Amino acid sequence: MSLLYKPDWEETKERYRAWWAHEYFGRCALAVTAPRENLPRTPEPPVPRTPEERWYDLDLISARMDYALSRTYFGGEAFPVWNAGYSGVSSIPTFLGCPLTLDMTTGWWDAVLTDPERLDYASLRLDEAHPNYQFTLRMLHRAAAEAAGKSIPSIGAFGGSGDTLAALRGTQQLLLDCLDRPDEVRAAEAYLMEMWCSFYDRCYALLREAAEGSTCWFELWSPGKFYAAQNDFSYNISPRMFRELFLPAIERQTEFLDHTVYHVDGVNAFGHVDALCELPRLQALQILPGAGKPSPLHYLEVLKKVQKAGKNLHITLPPEEVETALEYLSARGLFIATACSTEAEARQLLKDVEKWSKER
Repeated sequence: MSLLYKPDWEETKERYRAWWAHEYFGRCALAVTAPRENLPRTPEPPVPRTPEERWYDLDLISARMDYALSRTYFGGEAFPVWNAGYSGVSSIPTFLGCPLTLDMTTGWWDAVLTDPERLDYASLRLDEAHPNYQFTLRMLHRAAAEAAGKSIPSIGAFGGSGDTLAALRGTQQLLLDCLDRPDEVRAAEAYLMEMWCSFYDRCYALLREAAEGSTCWFELWSPGKFYAAQNDFSYNISPRMFRELFLPAIERQTEFLDHTVYHVDGVNAFGHVDALCELPRLQALQILPGAGKPSPLHYLEVLKKVQKAGKNLHITLPPEEVETALEYLSARGLFIATACSTEAEARQLLKDVEKWSKER
C-alpha cells in the first residue's frame, strides 16, 4: 500500500521489520521531518475556539490533520499519522468514571477511588455507554476512513501500568498504597492490565487493516500489535518497588503485544532500566531525560546499557547531535527521531547518516 504523504512507505515498512528484529540494514533508523518544499496552496482550516471543539469536533480535527500532514516531509522512518490528539478524552480512566478537565493543550483527571482505607479495584468496569467511549469508537472509525491512502491511523493513548491507577487513586494516595498495601497494588495492576488488553483488542480490530498493523501516540509502526508501555508514576518510586509492584503488569503487556517500546520518561526513571532490560518480550526502550534536562547523549552510560542488553534504543535529538550519537552508539537497533528546518536539510541528513552509521 502506498501513501499520498509517504511515497516510499513500502520500503519504510521493510526497514521497520528489520529494526524490530534488531537487524542492521545499513544505517540507524532515522525519523526526520521538515516543512515540505513547494507547499500546496490551501487555506488553513479554522483554529478551534474552545477545548470542546479542539478535542471533539471530528470535522475540524480531520481538516486540520490533513492540512498539517500535507505540509510535512516525512523522511526515513518518519511517516504520517492521523490522530485526534491525546488529552485523555479517549482513555481508560475516563471510561472508569474519572472526571476529566480539558484545556486547549491537554487534560487531567480527578480521582474516584478516594477511600484511603480501601482500594476497591475489583468493582471497576469499563462503561461502554460512557459518551467518551462511544466517541472513541466513532473517532477510530473516522480515523480509518480519513487515513485511507494518505496516512496511518493512531490507536491512541489510553493509559497503561501505574498511571491509570494513579489517576483513579490520586498520585499521593497511590504512593501511600505502595507502602501500606503493596499486594493490593500489584493485584490492581494485574486487573487493570487485563482490562487494557481487552480494550486494545477492540480498538485494534477497528484499525488493523487501515494501518496494516498499528501505531499509537508513540510514532513507530509495527506490522502487528504495537504500543508504547510506560509508567510515569514510577518517577516517584525506588527500583525495588517498581520491580515488585509494577513490572509484572508491564511484562504481561509485552506478552500481549507483538512489539513494545518502553517510554522511560525522566532521569529519576532511569533507575528502572535494569529491570526493564530483563523483560524478554520488550524489544526497545526510549530514553527521554525530560524537560529542562540535557541531551540524551549526556547519559551515554544509560544508552549503552540498553544496547549492551541487546535491546533497541530510541532517542530524540536535534539534527546537529546525530553525528555525535553515531560516534558513540551502535547503529544496530538505534532509532533517532529528529526534525530539520528544511526538506533539503532532512534529505542531506539521511545521506550523511548512511556514512556515519557503524555496526559495533
